Amino acid sequence: MNTELIRKYNVPGPRYTSYPTVPYWNKSGIKTEDWESTLISSFAESYDEGISLYIHLPFCESLCTFCGYHKKITKRHEVESPYIKTVLKEWKLYTDFLPITPIIKEIHLGGGTPTFFSPDNLKRLIYGILDEAEVAEQVEFSFEGHPNNTTREHLEALYELEFRRVSYGVQDYDPRVQFAINRIQSFENVKRVHDWSKEIGYTSVNHDLVFGLPHQNLKGIENTINKTNELRPDRIAFYSYAHVPWMKGNGQRGFNDDDLPKDDEKRALYELGKRMFYENDYVEIGMDHFALRSDGLYEAMQHGDLHRNFMGYTAGTTKAMIGLGMSAISDSWYSFAQNEKNLKGYEQRVERGEIPIFRGHLLNNKDLMIRQQILNIMCSFKTEFGGSEQVFMQIKDRLSELEQDGLVQISGRTIKVTEAGIPFVRNVCMAFDLKLHRNKAKEKLFSQTV
Repeated sequence: MNTELIRKYNVPGPRYTSYPTVPYWNKSGIKTEDWESTLISSFAESYDEGISLYIHLPFCESLCTFCGYHKKITKRHEVESPYIKTVLKEWKLYTDFLPITPIIKEIHLGGGTPTFFSPDNLKRLIYGILDEAEVAEQVEFSFEGHPNNTTREHLEALYELEFRRVSYGVQDYDPRVQFAINRIQSFENVKRVHDWSKEIGYTSVNHDLVFGLPHQNLKGIENTINKTNELRPDRIAFYSYAHVPWMKGNGQRGFNDDDLPKDDEKRALYELGKRMFYENDYVEIGMDHFALRSDGLYEAMQHGDLHRNFMGYTAGTTKAMIGLGMSAISDSWYSFAQNEKNLKGYEQRVERGEIPIFRGHLLNNKDLMIRQQILNIMCSFKTEFGGSEQVFMQIKDRLSELEQDGLVQISGRTIKVTEAGIPFVRNVCMAFDLKLHRNKAKEKLFSQTV
């Protein structure tokens, strides 16, 4: 890696799971009737393809200090049943106003820790969801499992309900790193749940790894990836640690900034990992993801079906995604809507019969155009710009330095990220981000891009 380029482009920037990004959503939010109206439009336009459901299960028994997600720390498992009851009530609010019974193509259980919930309660949740819907012929149901508390019963119960994808949060195997982030789990625990998943019949097992964590070094990353390759998961997500300790309610306080690998040190961790994945026949998919050629994510990339949303990269596209649960984000393509982030506030609003939205964004035509361009870049590293000449020239001007540095190629209106530019794809997308350039932030909003 060119360390000068890393220093040059390692600036705060979004991860582009949405456009506009959340800090640049309309300050006035979105009216519930506008959210419902756009969802109905999207639902009608793409009824046969089905919808996606993201269900946020926020409870964790302990706090991982690297985690930036909305969670509730508790060891009281009596919270499970009331929460499931509320989520199912929220789902019923949706099915009551949708004009026809929805067809579900995707379900993803995220968190928090979904395997905090007992197998029986997870079954009750999914049966309750499916009672109000039809199921597509080809579905993709997935969940996130914690290696320390995922049991064989969890895996068998969800497999019976057509779940075939599971993702395990591994992060790193170095004991010093695990202690710093308060995520203590052994290789033996990961191997056990990984092997169970394969024995039961899960067709895609993902391991989440993170680079840039406190105390990480090349030797430790090499050991972590060697152990990962020993198990040979179908997919690997190799995320850059997003250090955002300034965010309210964030738990990233378990170590000092001096403990984090800096700039070129951090990128060297990624380059080592990337080389080791290549040597073991993994293919890079989009940003931060690797997959075997036998996995559906690779096939989706080959066929041009790769998609990215608030659930990350997916192997198929649905126009409508409904988020259920505390803090969950929904996407109708034409608008975004996020649920109340506070558990009590979320439960109270659902009990009052309200869709529990506390903020959102209604996209205008220019938003929709830029959204598609950024999605193209994130999924296939190229795009054919279809907007106005004025906007194109603005973006081209912002890309000129990246073009001079060999990170993008521009031919006519075709913009392509080069092989050297892939580590800087977030910087490329920032050139398209009209909201970002018109509203210079006065405070820290994003993690570093590299």
